[in-house]
Amino acid sequence: MREIIIPANVENPPEAVIPGLLARHLDAGKNPVLFSRRDESGNWRPISAQAFSDDARAVAKGLMAHGIESGDRVAIMSRTRYEWTLLDFAIGFAGAISVPVYETSSPSQVAWILQDSGTKLVMVENAGHENVVRKAVRDEGISSVQDALQIDGGGLDTLRQDGASITDETLDARTHSRVKADVATIIYTSGTTGRPKGCELTHANFLDLSDNALSTLGDIVNDKASTLMFLPLAHVFARYIAILAVAAGSNVGHTPDLKNLLADLGSLKPSFLLAVPRVFEKVFNGALQKADDGGKGKIFRAAALTAVEYSRASLTDSGKIALGLKLKHAVFDKLVYGKLRTAMGGRITHAVSGGGPLGERLGHFFNGIGVTILEGYGLTETTAPIGVNTPKRIKIGSVGRPLPGNGYRIADDGEILAKGDCIFLGYLGRPDLTEEAFVDGWFRTGDIGELDDDGFLKITGRKKEIIVTAGGKNVVPALLEDQIRASAIVSQCVVVGDQRKFIGALITIDEEALPGWLNRHHLPASTTPAQLVDNAELLAEIQTVVDRANESVSHAEAIKKFRVVSSDFTEESGHLTPSLKIKRATVLKDYSAEVEALYAD
Repeated sequence: MREIIIPANVENPPEAVIPGLLARHLDAGKNPVLFSRRDESGNWRPISAQAFSDDARAVAKGLMAHGIESGDRVAIMSRTRYEWTLLDFAIGFAGAISVPVYETSSPSQVAWILQDSGTKLVMVENAGHENVVRKAVRDEGISSVQDALQIDGGGLDTLRQDGASITDETLDARTHSRVKADVATIIYTSGTTGRPKGCELTHANFLDLSDNALSTLGDIVNDKASTLMFLPLAHVFARYIAILAVAAGSNVGHTPDLKNLLADLGSLKPSFLLAVPRVFEKVFNGALQKADDGGKGKIFRAAALTAVEYSRASLTDSGKIALGLKLKHAVFDKLVYGKLRTAMGGRITHAVSGGGPLGERLGHFFNGIGVTILEGYGLTETTAPIGVNTPKRIKIGSVGRPLPGNGYRIADDGEILAKGDCIFLGYLGRPDLTEEAFVDGWFRTGDIGELDDDGFLKITGRKKEIIVTAGGKNVVPALLEDQIRASAIVSQCVVVGDQRKFIGALITIDEEALPGWLNRHHLPASTTPAQLVDNAELLAEIQTVVDRANESVSHAEAIKKFRVVSSDFTEESGHLTPSLKIKRATVLKDYSAEVEALYAD
């Protein structure tokens, strides 16, 4: 199959805008709990649709009182928290356009986004963020920015007070000054290559995509469901899910610090989860590490193999599972799987994965333990999902069929093209780049993939990341990298070898797994990753993982040499995007000496 387009099930009227999702619930006489928020005692307190709507409208009036006009840009620079979505809806009520800024952004990155977008007001979380913004504005002479208000510094209360004199009728008129086709937000690409581009996404993108997604995912995302949001809301994936949850009437809690993730999962007990593949890798590797540290690594590995085998059997056409496998699975469910589900809150039956390839290994493992991961596919330019697996139609290892209203096409060179409700309006101020991004009305994703006979898409690589060896062999790095990261001691892997004689790899150590590994190998607890780069036991263990990964590719594609580097690739080091994707070009530049050492012989 080369192309599939699925007709839309839902189409919103031309005058629809995102804040109208709240009126949809209230006008129907419903008042679902949309959010759970930690109080001063640490308990989760419910916030209803009516309470959220009233507060968002009050803040919107304050934005108007501060001079925000229809179509103006208002930036949000904050960690993931309830107030992020509150501000997002308030900006929509005020007829303005929100501009997310990652809270980890440097002054130069902030300056580019504020200047390029023409932002008028910046809402920041704390004094540190305000200092970054004011430095960016001062150093770059950004004239459009008129003020910065702190969430933690009483900025929202200031807006609520200042907007008290604005009537509901005036606010309603402002909200209705925008229509479905208008830009709702400008989200800047996370910048794995080059300077970030501002993607203009409309109210229609979010509304029509959300409603059509709910027509197929309603069994998971509904007014009885709940989730814990921990991904950065500045990223399109989390942002889309936040709006989808409001559309469905689902309950959303927030946690800004991954260190509190397990505790917050245990107290909120969500029914579904969304995450990027790296989070699922960390859950698996963390459980493996804990088992190894407790002398139960052999049991865990056997349980993991059984989970994968069980999942594969359950998803065959017959769905029949051999009695022996059922019995093994039941035993491991009590010993291992049940504990993992409890650690994730105890109620999660499904999770949604996006932002990068998950891989069959993790997909089958989690499905086998009773948490089905629905992998989807999309980009900032596609408002997140073009397509996704659904509970009723799933093929692990694929990213599903298109959502209703969307379509896939495979170009002659294997590139994935997309069209439909999800496709963005264009790149802000760059009609040249916008034109380049389309061919025959289809958006060029830059990814390589294939469609099966049922219309399920499988991602095989990133067009710009395909390595061509000196011998002319095309190698897809992700196929090897995913398998190598399966080792608990491995954090990141970057496959190299473009125009080289053979394929190599740079590998980093997972510092969370390091203490247990050191203890098992009778090494001082103070040993650092830098002191282990030439450790014979570590290299032998990683070589075993590399050898196993090499079994899945041809000899010409196999990793012949690898180097363990002294420090991890992180967002703070500039080697990962906020969605935890590798900035491959940055790694190759900063570790050029390590790469050259691979080929020195």
